Amino acid sequence: MTKLQYPFTEDKVRALKAGEAVEISGLVYTGRDKLHKYFADGGVLPVDFRDGALYHCGPVMLAQGGTWRVMAAGPTTSVRENPYEPDFIAGTGVRLVIGKGGMDAATLAAMQQHGCVYIQAVGGAAAVTAAAVKRVLGVSLLEEFGAAEAVWHLEVKGLAGVVAMDAHGVSLFDTVREASRRALARA
Repeated sequence: MTKLQYPFTEDKVRALKAGEAVEISGLVYTGRDKLHKYFADGGVLPVDFRDGALYHCGPVMLAQGGTWRVMAAGPTTSVRENPYEPDFIAGTGVRLVIGKGGMDAATLAAMQQHGCVYIQAVGGAAAVTAAAVKRVLGVSLLEEFGAAEAVWHLEVKGLAGVVAMDAHGVSLFDTVREASRRALARA
C-alpha cells in the first residue's frame, strides 16, 4: 500500500502504476457537476487545486455547533465529468482525481500529459469512507451550489483506493473491458 501525503507532487504521482493500492492523507477538495461546469464557463475557482486532490463526492454533512460533521462521503460516478475533466486537469494542475467508475480516453490522455491519476474509491461504503475524514476545514460555493455540490475542504487520513488510471496511459477499466471482449469472443 502506497501512502500519499498532500501535496501530491508530479514526481510522486508519475511514479504510481495502475493497480496500485493507495492511502491518501491531507487536504482533499470535493467537486462534482456544478463545479466542473462553473470552471468550464470561466468561473474563478475558490481553492487552489495545484498538486491537490479532487474528490467526486457529494458528502452528507451535519451542522453541529458551528462545525460540520461528515455523515457519509462515498464517491459519485465520475463519467459525468468527462466533458470537463481534461480541461480541469490542464487548467488547475490537480494530481489526484478520486471517484468511481472511471473516465474516458480524453481524460486518460490529459492525465498522461499533465501528471495526474484517477483513484477508484470504494463505492457503497459511504459511512466507512466518512471515517477517513478527520476534519472539515471549510466549504466554498455552498450557497451557490447547495451542500451536495459545494466544494468541501476535507482533511483526510488513510482514504483508501486503487490507482485505476495512471499517468502512463494505462486504464484498468480499458484492460478489463478488453479482457471481457476477448472472453466473450472465445465463448
